[in-house]
Amino acid sequence: MSDLLDFTGKVVLVTGSSRGIGAEMIKVFGKRGAHCVVNYVADGQGQNKTDAVNVAKELNDPLVIECDVTQPEQVESMMMEIGDKRGGLDILVNNSGIISDRTIKKMPTEEFESVVRVNLTGTFTVTQKAAAILRNGGRIVNLSSVSGQMGLFGQANYSSSKAAIIALTKVSAREFARQDITVNAIAPGFIDIGMGKGVPEEAIQNFIKQIPLRRLGNVNEIVSAALFLASPMASYITGHVLNVNGGFYMG
Repeated sequence: MSDLLDFTGKVVLVTGSSRGIGAEMIKVFGKRGAHCVVNYVADGQGQNKTDAVNVAKELNDPLVIECDVTQPEQVESMMMEIGDKRGGLDILVNNSGIISDRTIKKMPTEEFESVVRVNLTGTFTVTQKAAAILRNGGRIVNLSSVSGQMGLFGQANYSSSKAAIIALTKVSAREFARQDITVNAIAPGFIDIGMGKGVPEEAIQNFIKQIPLRRLGNVNEIVSAALFLASPMASYITGHVLNVNGGFYMG
């Protein structure tokens, strides 16, 4: 029986893959034979580029592309480079995201808009520009969150953006179906890597008490969900939200 998680020859782009969940995803796709594109956004200290280069060292003949997903011109340029150098794109994982918690009463409008701009508008823009190079039968996987399903305290911006990604996933699934491209979302719960690292220990322990499996999720459990949705095993699944949260939300 053939390995259904063999991505040999597939071109995979994971946005925001210089660190965190995105970095772990692109590395696993690479280990399974994919031609990988590592994406990062420039920062003043150059740390994101350094991290992206370090991730790329574990991959075979990767592309490392600087691109701010909120800038349509940069996104279009990234897609053109992928098309020119790899001939097209098979799997897109929209992973780029930021978080900035504050209560509604204290949240400046710009802080609300900046999170929505990266998380939601960035996902839309990358999906839109990727359409020109996505091959028939391709896969799009969007990263939502349990926060977008439940609305967590202090996350008006983040919850709103992640809830909207679910709606965008369903619309995209309908529109891309004519090309046999599936579009699904993963909604992680509390994971032991990335954004969750900045949460106070007391808050983490409080959340764990509310999780039926009584633990945080492991990053590999999110990566495995992405591999599944990108594989032939999920060929008849589209417009779906896969909850990976230990039972914290069961809607």
